[in-house]
Amino acid sequence: MIRQACAAGDVSAAFQKLNGIFASADGWAIAVSGGVDSVTLAAVAQRAGLSVAPVIVHAVSPAVPSDALPRLQSLANAERWDLRIVYAAELEDASYRANPYNRCYFCKSALYTTMLRQLSDRMENGMVLASGANMDDLGEHRPGLIAASEHGVRHPLIEAGIGKPMIRSIASYLGLSGFESLPAQPCLASRIETGIPIAEGDLRFIDELEGRLRDITGHEATLRARLRREGVVVELDPSIYGISSVAENIDSVCAEVCANGGYVYAGLQPYRRGSAFVKALET
Repeated sequence: MIRQACAAGDVSAAFQKLNGIFASADGWAIAVSGGVDSVTLAAVAQRAGLSVAPVIVHAVSPAVPSDALPRLQSLANAERWDLRIVYAAELEDASYRANPYNRCYFCKSALYTTMLRQLSDRMENGMVLASGANMDDLGEHRPGLIAASEHGVRHPLIEAGIGKPMIRSIASYLGLSGFESLPAQPCLASRIETGIPIAEGDLRFIDELEGRLRDITGHEATLRARLRREGVVVELDPSIYGISSVAENIDSVCAEVCANGGYVYAGLQPYRRGSAFVKALET
């Protein structure tokens, strides 16, 4: 996959913007999913020389890929982050489990409520909760941004006008080995077609299948195990989908894992962003 790099001067200017934003509050808590956006934001905050070191908060739940936490813990140890782990209770919300078109709103509402509760003593002293949302997110359907607004969450990358190419350039500059090349890491619930209820068992199955497939494709390739009404469809990075020998191997593994899990396997397709999402009809 070809990725756009940014000039060194642009990276320096981005740092200056972010450092100015971080200086605007008495303290920061960075919500980190484990993907390159939020991890890079946390790394910049940690190195900004703030009088109060940032708190890095990661939520675990069945909807979070299982490889996110160990990868994040390893980086946190190396970077000496104050990493806090919380349990996101989104599955306790019936509205979330129903998987409507605005499911992300209920997910982020549960996430930010949990994080703010865990950090309530720090928030009373002026600490601000921040997310890794960036400029590229503004052109998509992101109901989670509404939840963020309702909970007072700030988005420093958006405030600084920073999008994905710059984020990857910053991550590379900071030496965040392995993170700058990671594909997007949305939650596992995003693999389930709108309207199909979110079940913990389905999330764990998706996580298992994608883990098996990454043993074949590597962690830099984009892949999604989609649960649709016709069955499980696995979407592959087009560069991999076009290699028949690799695709055949993946196809065989998918069929095996689906059969063992009691799922109908509906085949391979080239990756298409947001293909499990069905937008609500305008009335």
